[in-house]
Amino acid sequence: MPAINENFLKLEKNYLFINIAKKVNAFTAANPDAKLIRMGIGDVTLPLAPVVVDAMKKGADEMGVKETFKGYEDSGAGYDFLREAVSDYYKSFGADVSADEIRINDGAKSDCGNIVDIFGDDNIILVTDPAYPVYVDSNKMSGRTIIYADSNEENGFAAMPDESVHADIIYLCSPNNPTGSVYTAEQLKVWIDYAKKNDAVIIYDAAYEAFITDPDVPRSIFCIEGAKECAIEMCSLSKTAGFTGVRCGYTVVPNALKVTASDGTEVSLAQIWGRRQGSKFNGVSYPVQCAAAAVFTEEGQKQIHENIAYYQENARIISDTMTKVGVKFTGGVNSPYIWFKCPKNMGSWEFFDMMLEKIAVVGTPGEGFGKNGEGWFRLTAFGDRDNTIEAMKRFEKLVSEL
Repeated sequence: MPAINENFLKLEKNYLFINIAKKVNAFTAANPDAKLIRMGIGDVTLPLAPVVVDAMKKGADEMGVKETFKGYEDSGAGYDFLREAVSDYYKSFGADVSADEIRINDGAKSDCGNIVDIFGDDNIILVTDPAYPVYVDSNKMSGRTIIYADSNEENGFAAMPDESVHADIIYLCSPNNPTGSVYTAEQLKVWIDYAKKNDAVIIYDAAYEAFITDPDVPRSIFCIEGAKECAIEMCSLSKTAGFTGVRCGYTVVPNALKVTASDGTEVSLAQIWGRRQGSKFNGVSYPVQCAAAAVFTEEGQKQIHENIAYYQENARIISDTMTKVGVKFTGGVNSPYIWFKCPKNMGSWEFFDMMLEKIAVVGTPGEGFGKNGEGWFRLTAFGDRDNTIEAMKRFEKLVSEL
């Protein structure tokens, strides 16, 4: 009988959103006529931009013609036309990222889970808490030691490093999922300096960078001096351009990022990551890469920002409601997430049950993101406008009656 990886037994039995789905399914079975409004999972609701759809169709048509058919993409890193488009996009907001430092993927979650393959299991992992579950789970699966930096109400849910603590790999997310908080340039520089002092690597999740409106908030960690010597950045088109059902993103591993192997030789992490991907990943389909490239055209940027503005207005509606009823929150600006303190000091799952049963609105209990999420709650702005307005009317009434 084969032995299993018993590190999996250390994980929560069910992924956070599976537990939510079970509760929601039970509620809908018992209340079939209830108008349920979902504001929990961060899935988008607006369709793909027309320019993106046209580019995908064109790419699919080319796959049906012998002269333009594409099989395996030679490098496995993505077609040059897309990597160059992403590079130009980075340069548009002040990050010098070259095309050969970019690898195209099928969404940031995949690379975020897979990047741990290139690191040894004896590394100490630092995660800010609360955090997106994949940061923790992917390292628990390998049996690594995980330590936490507390993000809480006192520091605006933007944890900073403890200089007395050593870490080898650091996970940062800005704008943050779930809290909606952001790091300023000055705060990121502190993290970069900490990483260099510890010979650590930062894995930086920039999946929500397109929602940033504050000029003092960097769109990429590579806008900060020194980041290319210590950071890997992952980004996704899922929320930027509605690719949750299409699957495409990109990871930047700078050529300057090197580590020292046990025999003392200097090793390029870009080369190691490329080797890993070459063995375990065959790339993103040609029509999808055509669609992704259209996102970065002038017309593509115009169209996707119309959708982003729609979600930003939803976030404003939610934020205004929180302010009106006197509920503390973060996010809502620079982020599609609103992270609020549960009224009457209720627990996050307790408040989840109350919202579901009394007003048929689904959110995400903060406890599912870590210990500092207890007593807090996440709502997303990715829903339909009318549903968002209706949900906030129900929420306001609920809170006023507590």
